[in-house]
Amino acid sequence: MIKFRKKKADKNIDKKSDVKQHNEHKIEIVNVNKIYDMGRESLHVLKDINFTVDEGEFVAILGPSGSGKSTLMNVIGCMDLFDEGEYYLDGLAIHSMKEKKLTSIRNEKIGFIFQNYHLIPTYTVIQNVIMPLLMRGYEHEEAQEMCMDTIEMLGLKERINHKPNELSGGQKQRVAIARALVGEPAILLADEPTGALDSKSGKEVLKLFRKLNDMGNTIVMITHDLEVAKAAKRVVKIVDGEIFAVEN
Repeated sequence: MIKFRKKKADKNIDKKSDVKQHNEHKIEIVNVNKIYDMGRESLHVLKDINFTVDEGEFVAILGPSGSGKSTLMNVIGCMDLFDEGEYYLDGLAIHSMKEKKLTSIRNEKIGFIFQNYHLIPTYTVIQNVIMPLLMRGYEHEEAQEMCMDTIEMLGLKERINHKPNELSGGQKQRVAIARALVGEPAILLADEPTGALDSKSGKEVLKLFRKLNDMGNTIVMITHDLEVAKAAKRVVKIVDGEIFAVEN
């Protein structure tokens, strides 16, 4: 995994009460259920989900529209609460945390990569990439210095002063990946990362994911596309809110 200079531990998440005693998995989801109340009816979206990811794995969660994969992604990304079960991320008991702590977890532990990039259109490449570090309190100059190796590795050095509308789709996604990487997250969480790209750019992004995984990064990728899922080293299928199969 790409390493930067060490920083002080976040007081919001560095508490023994939040740490699981046996944290052999990077991600461990135990009997998780998610139910949406729809008035007189309810929608059971996740049904007794059990799922683990070990450090350094590259796992794809594959499922059609309506399968529950997006809800599972939101649970993994600490963006949505669930009704029953337990979730441990990097040894931390996510299910016992309040929203303020979850905000810290999202910034400290998870590097998000979205289908539509979620770049700030008025910011340059470098301004978009350093955002996670500025949110942690780093000074602008220091944050920029910390990002340069990642920016260069992703082939963006000549584009650091360009804005998103001056970039191709593939370049935008590489900016999003750089932004996800700079905070040294426990996991990279990618939501349909090739969905907005042409086939050539999509293949380049998946090749980059394999390279990042070979460097030690733990990656969880959400997709509906079997060919995209095959880029991962393990595929987990979800159908009607249930884990249907696991393929290596």
